[in-house]
Amino acid sequence: MPPHCDTRDGPVVRAAKKALETGNLNYVLIWIPDASANELKEVFKKSLRARKAGNDAQEVADDWFFETAIRLHRAGEGAPYTGMKPAGLSEGPVVPRAERAIETGDPEETIGFIVNTVKDDLNHRFHHVMEKKKYDVDDVAAGREFVAAFIGWVVYSHHLYEYVKGGGGHAGHHG
Repeated sequence: MPPHCDTRDGPVVRAAKKALETGNLNYVLIWIPDASANELKEVFKKSLRARKAGNDAQEVADDWFFETAIRLHRAGEGAPYTGMKPAGLSEGPVVPRAERAIETGDPEETIGFIVNTVKDDLNHRFHHVMEKKKYDVDDVAAGREFVAAFIGWVVYSHHLYEYVKGGGGHAGHHG
């Protein structure tokens, strides 16, 4: 997954900011596993108190709260916490489309983009294997190139299908 949940402008920090602005922890609590809720609640209370001590204290308290929320979110995914990443990192072409689909209620742009990307990739792999299929039986190196292309087509197609049918997901999460 491209940088996203652990960035300063990702959905976890956006939710944490909303929680701090409103005083309602539930905005970010939904991103945290239930088993970690008490830890986040304690950090939230302390952060709200510390924010009252001035701009520097607010910045430190906010960052501590954001980092705790990210760490607990990542742990819930079974992923390591490697720190809060800066805002503006590339999320790749799909994440912004997928988030826009959630906002607008229309998934067609995302679906079309993914389907066309998969179609283009599968066509490329298929044409590659068909080119390599025309090898001379006495040219073992060319035969091995065919086998590599064959595997690149057949096994990739199978894994793609299994991923789609298995739910894929983000660090083990299934929709």
